[in-house]
Amino acid sequence: MSLADAAPSWRPSRPELLVPAALGGVLLLYFAVPFVAFLSRAGVTGVVGDLSTPGAQRAIRNSLVTAPVATAVATVLGVPLAYVLARRSFRGKRLVEALVVLPLVVPPVVGGTMVLSAVGRFTPVGAAAAAAGVPLTDSLLGVVLAQTFVAAPFVVITARAGFGAVDERLERASRSLGYGPVATFRNVSLPLARGAVLAGVVLTFARAVGEFGATMMVAYNPRTVPTRIWVEFIAGGVDAVVPLALVLLGIAVLVLTAVQRLGRVQAVTDR
Repeated sequence: MSLADAAPSWRPSRPELLVPAALGGVLLLYFAVPFVAFLSRAGVTGVVGDLSTPGAQRAIRNSLVTAPVATAVATVLGVPLAYVLARRSFRGKRLVEALVVLPLVVPPVVGGTMVLSAVGRFTPVGAAAAAAGVPLTDSLLGVVLAQTFVAAPFVVITARAGFGAVDERLERASRSLGYGPVATFRNVSLPLARGAVLAGVVLTFARAVGEFGATMMVAYNPRTVPTRIWVEFIAGGVDAVVPLALVLLGIAVLVLTAVQRLGRVQAVTDR
């Protein structure tokens, strides 16, 4: 074998990729410029001082209280649904899948209107809850309802993909050893799909903490970070929203880091 044959087949240039790379570069530039412009404003605003105001602190606290609750509800209810969708075929499955995806494709404001139509104060459910002293709108519970509606599909869709990648033969082997369906799910299916499930949980939290449209419709008060950003923008323009927007950007960066790490862990596990 000659030296030429042993050398890696590397070409210094790929002319056929120039046009796709140029087009993709335009999109990347469009992504990058707003970030740079936004971060340049952060240096001319009193970020720490603005975040220490009572209104900002209440908004941050409300978001950090409601988003984990919505994420927990979505996880407890969504992961079992994801497993059923990954493992079973049944009449009406297409309808169930459509219902899961629906909150992702309707505008958030429309989603909030749909939630209001079901649990608003003038509906039977909303009126009964209000009479019992548990209002479902304009309350932290209303925020959780709105966040869960728009964010839960992320954990269902992502977890379903994870369960779908698990070899069913491993589950059948567990059942043949005498383990029931719950024990098999807990000891085999869930651990093998944990990377996808955790990624779905993280994405659900990110979507919940950043939700604005549905939350504005269902529970404009008490304020969360997104609704507080809207109030600050109306009152003071772009510079006024920079501090709270930095909070959401920081959460987004943490979420991105977590999802990438979980993806690497899942890739190593699958090998």
